[in-house]
Amino acid sequence: MKTRILVAAIGLPLLLLIVLVLPSVATAILVAAMSVVAVYELLVGTGLCRQVRIFAYSGVMALLVCLWSWLGQPRTLGAIAVLIYFCALFGELLAAHAELNLKTVCVAIFAALVVPYLLGALIRLRVMENGKFFILTAFLLTMVPDSGAYFAGMALGKHKLCPVISPHKTVEGAIGGVVSTVVFMVVYTLILKLAFDFQVNYFFAVLYGILGAGASMLGDLTFSVIKRQTGIKDYGSLLPGHGGILDRFDSTTVVAPLVEVLLLTIPFAVK
Repeated sequence: MKTRILVAAIGLPLLLLIVLVLPSVATAILVAAMSVVAVYELLVGTGLCRQVRIFAYSGVMALLVCLWSWLGQPRTLGAIAVLIYFCALFGELLAAHAELNLKTVCVAIFAALVVPYLLGALIRLRVMENGKFFILTAFLLTMVPDSGAYFAGMALGKHKLCPVISPHKTVEGAIGGVVSTVVFMVVYTLILKLAFDFQVNYFFAVLYGILGAGASMLGDLTFSVIKRQTGIKDYGSLLPGHGGILDRFDSTTVVAPLVEVLLLTIPFAVK
């Protein structure tokens, strides 16, 4: 527990420094590094794919997805990169069809394209106008539900939410996570209005809180299912006391793109 707290005490301020203070390219570099580690964790850490070349192709593809997000999603770059990546995978499948199966290729595609695209929403949020405030929104909607659910579950938890996937989660904890997220989101919206002169919509803020809490739990449970199915406890040990990148940022894979979509359709704050 002490290690977990120490890593959080050092890591959280460092994370906020990178995404809120430094230029957007620092966020892009950070997310790109996280994405490559996530590729390793999904392919090698789970044992689903141990072919070195496929990991190399997938790691490079993850970097290009993050670059694509930072540059403003240029269509030509994305099309060329994806085409080359698929050709490389298909070449490996043809060359080693006796040992390499389609399941492994599909896992590689998920690791190299889907996960970096989802995490890349952090980059796309950061490069938006007033992006510092919106990437912070994504982190709030990731962290608050988890903390709220933990404390509510400790105090009130009686009914298991999904005992096979995550034995410690309770229905009461989930409700507490939603309530605490809504409260924090409304308070954050009020701060944006009073301190930074944003025009805000509190109804939308409540909606962000509800959907964000749900997305946070969905991401957490989904990656827990993968761990259960592959028989691992953690995706890695990069963050002592927390596990790997996917152990710590599993919820972010759903929350960040959700915030991106909501901001593009029903922004809760504009300036």
